[in-house]
Amino acid sequence: MRKHKQSMADLAVKPGKPVGDGELPKVCVVILNLNGKHHLERCFESLGALDYPKGKLDVLLVDNASDDGSVEECRKRWPWVRLHRNERNVGFAPGCNQGASLRGDASVLAFLNNDIRVDPRWLRELVQPIVRRECVATTSKMLSWDGKTIDSAGGGMNFHGIGLQYGYKDVPSAEHDVPRRTLFACGGAMAMEAKIYDAVGGFDPEFFAYYEDVDLGWRTWVLGHEVHYVPASVAWHHHHGTSKRLPPETVRLIQVRNPLYSCFKNYGDANLRKVLPVALALFLRRMLIVSGLPSDAPFRIEKARPEATGKSASKISKALGRLTSGSRKPGYTNVASVCAADLIAANDLLSNWQHWMARRSEVQSRRKRPDEEIFRLFLRPMWCIEPDPQFRALLEGSGAFFGLDQMFEGLTLMTKDPAH
Repeated sequence: MRKHKQSMADLAVKPGKPVGDGELPKVCVVILNLNGKHHLERCFESLGALDYPKGKLDVLLVDNASDDGSVEECRKRWPWVRLHRNERNVGFAPGCNQGASLRGDASVLAFLNNDIRVDPRWLRELVQPIVRRECVATTSKMLSWDGKTIDSAGGGMNFHGIGLQYGYKDVPSAEHDVPRRTLFACGGAMAMEAKIYDAVGGFDPEFFAYYEDVDLGWRTWVLGHEVHYVPASVAWHHHHGTSKRLPPETVRLIQVRNPLYSCFKNYGDANLRKVLPVALALFLRRMLIVSGLPSDAPFRIEKARPEATGKSASKISKALGRLTSGSRKPGYTNVASVCAADLIAANDLLSNWQHWMARRSEVQSRRKRPDEEIFRLFLRPMWCIEPDPQFRALLEGSGAFFGLDQMFEGLTLMTKDPAH
């Protein structure tokens, strides 16, 4: 039987009455910082101008071993900001968990990137759906720094865990002003009921950084709660590119590994058995795309030209030598570092199978909501992330063979692929 065709309107929510000052909760706003001194002024200025009751706002900066004077600047210019300094970069997810553990008597946690400035009503609007018990977590409407385009209007994902920000790079319009259910709250500007944050396990510290918010949101839905997009809570995001200062292979590893972790933990058994083979197949194809290796000769023995002299092996070795120049050992082939990162990323799951089965059990043993009620929140489940024709053919063919097209039939809510 064909499933009912879904639309974005099906995810919309009707907010309740505004919450008065007396009902607003105490909030701890946690900000992670790594050499972001140049962003702190605009961020803290906007927080200092918040329309929020005095005594109910606590701002905590968790610094991941900055060496650019961020800590000294914070102490000097914004003494009202609490500070926790790490001796090393522990990562975004563990750092946020540190902040959550230091919240004191705050009943709501808010997480904010250091390269964001907020509207005076940002926090007041962000926490109201939580106070009204409409959901346990919320996310803001995030605009580009100049306000000309959308940065995030809620989140979704494709079936193998690649997150997307709805409306990214679009000109702001009425469609971005509709409150609705969303798969996850963007970690750059979000709030969550503190006791629920603890109960669902917070950000997964093994992610270190990237996709920890997708995983948290998905897990929150699996465990029976809701996450909402609150367009009245507005923030402006200045992409500062911290990751661009790191070796690309180190960023690539966690960017491709963490979606795999998230899928492994959060899908139900029957659906994981359909998804995992396709996800790993696409993983392998992406590795070859970035590897720099030829997919044909000289690796094909059937295309070798052996001589009658019996020296064919040496001739093949010479051909391969063109690929191995610069390698540390003879007979080794050079591949791009990002390809090696992909291989290690997949191995982080596959070589630690029992560990991740235990992590999976932590989630699945507490499941309160079936996958099928969550799939509509993906928005673009069959989004093809690579322009490579063979990648798309593999996605479509294996997806049909393993039954993914039936899993997500009628659930594509976005009318175009997300911007990269």
